[in-house]
Amino acid sequence: MTDMPETNITSDSDALSPARNAAIFAAWLVPGLGHLLLKRRGRAAVIFLCVGGLAVAGYAMRGQVYSMRGGDMFEFMGFLAEIGSGAFYFLARLFEPHGADTALVAGVYGTRFLAMAGLLNFLCVLDAWGIA
Repeated sequence: MTDMPETNITSDSDALSPARNAAIFAAWLVPGLGHLLLKRRGRAAVIFLCVGGLAVAGYAMRGQVYSMRGGDMFEFMGFLAEIGSGAFYFLARLFEPHGADTALVAGVYGTRFLAMAGLLNFLCVLDAWGIA
C-alpha cells in the first residue's frame, strides 16, 4: 500500500476575506449593493430595480409583512422569505401603518410579491458570493 499525501481541499483564495464578507452582507442589506462593490454596475442596477420593484409593488398592494414571532411554521417561513429583501423588509415593517389587506386578492398577491422579492435577493446574494 502506498501512502498518499493528504491534500487540503480548500485554498487560500476560498477563504472569506473581510472585503468578500462585506460584499456579501451589502448584497443582502441593499439589493444590488454587493454587485456594485464588486464593480458590476449594470447587474447591480438590474437587481436593485427588480427586487425593489417587487418589494414596493407588494407593499403597495398591502401584502402581509411577517414578523419573526409568527404563530406557526408558515408565518415563520414567510418571514424567512421576506427578510431576504434586506432594507426593503425593514422599511416595510417601519412604514406599515394600515397592516395587511389579505381579504382582497391584491393583498394576497402583495404578500407573494414581498416573499418573491426576498427570495430573489437571496439568489442575488449567492451570485455576489460566487463573483467575490
